Amino acid sequence: MANPIIPNLNTTITLCRKANIPVIFTRHSHKSPSDYGMLDEWWNNDLVIDGTIDAELINSMGRLKDDKVVEKNTYSAFRGTGLEEYLKEKGVEEVIVTGVMTNLCCETSAREALIRGFRVFFSTDATAISSMELHEATLKNMAYGFAYLVDCKRLEEGFAGK
Repeated sequence: MANPIIPNLNTTITLCRKANIPVIFTRHSHKSPSDYGMLDEWWNNDLVIDGTIDAELINSMGRLKDDKVVEKNTYSAFRGTGLEEYLKEKGVEEVIVTGVMTNLCCETSAREALIRGFRVFFSTDATAISSMELHEATLKNMAYGFAYLVDCKRLEEGFAGK
């Protein structure tokens, strides 16, 4: 489901790099049943297992070797990862959320970012899920009180000061 948004992910990454905005990748995977938690109940052993192709970051995403990668085993990029501390240490006050799945990892991370005091921008064209209905529902939720919706064009205009 990520393949259709890769061009928009790369555009977002490029725009952020040009604006000197740090790019941080998250990687969701599980090392053993002891870290499955409640996700196992929802996904019936269909989890992303460390060491499999599903657990790898997509090579075509413009990732640089010195980019920070946050390892996580739940929907949130903040829970037990040190991400909040890292962002605050860098003086970051705003985040742009991209990736998959729109309604799970992206939405959870966006909500947690807001709760932790960050201004959140949520990408409409660099997030994805297999269902357009779920994607649109999440965008409505985000716009109702959690995040500002953006797309690549709006980011480009915003970074150019338009």
